[in-house]
Amino acid sequence: MEISDTSQRVLASMLEARTGQQLSLSRRWRIDTALASIIREHGFATMDQLVSRVLSGQAPALTDQVIEALLNNETYFFRDKLPFDLLFGGALKRLERARANERRLSIWCAGCSTGQEAYSLAMNFAEEKVRWHGWKIDIIGTDLSRSAIGRAREGSYSQFEVQRGLPVVQMIRWFEEDNGAWQISRTLKDMVRFEVRNMIEPPPPPGRFDIILCRNILLYFTADMRRQAFNRLAEAAAPDGSLMLGAGETVLGQTDRFISDPEHRGLYIPASEQGQVSLARARVA
Repeated sequence: MEISDTSQRVLASMLEARTGQQLSLSRRWRIDTALASIIREHGFATMDQLVSRVLSGQAPALTDQVIEALLNNETYFFRDKLPFDLLFGGALKRLERARANERRLSIWCAGCSTGQEAYSLAMNFAEEKVRWHGWKIDIIGTDLSRSAIGRAREGSYSQFEVQRGLPVVQMIRWFEEDNGAWQISRTLKDMVRFEVRNMIEPPPPPGRFDIILCRNILLYFTADMRRQAFNRLAEAAAPDGSLMLGAGETVLGQTDRFISDPEHRGLYIPASEQGQVSLARARVA
């Protein structure tokens, strides 16, 4: 469906103002696909009519629907499996030693979309029951999209969604099939909680996370919003915690609040002096 340049700019500006995400020229092809169902649902003849209605300010629910549709919610189980191996085989060993007395870990999946990343972490912990026996593992997933968080809380996925990243053994172990929908097990659901939250808002409780995953989100932020997001992440990270970004993301030239983890390439640690002392103590231990 045709859309004028003016309407494209309006939608891009609205998305950036509400979420911090940029709808660059190279990504504006998504508009037609993302909004097609909304056009049909509300009976608009053209995309420009939809944009005019949104601009009128008289349909806030429609505006929210448009913004949610434009968000990038691409995700799947164990996306880019190597980072999960790096996390459980490397950084978590250090944190396991550092938290041996309290036996508690807090993990934040920022921009979790429909929940696959958070549930992937829960699966790893659940499949290492002996290692983590007696530990309290608190996993929280947050996302700006209410519809995505709603689906994450339901934990129900299509055949296509569960097949992306999951071998058959894990599908059978952790899901129950019902009329084509695959429902995640109660064991995993009880390990994860979900909240609607913007990346640039204050972090969710408890506020000091041992591990933060913020993958393939900051790519779409403006430079200023990216700095704000890194500041929030730094506020939320434990002094000896770890940050995982997406494969195409880095802290280099973006923030001075994190530095590369010298022992685990692809992970980042807080740059504060307190953080460096905590990390050095963990290595000695």
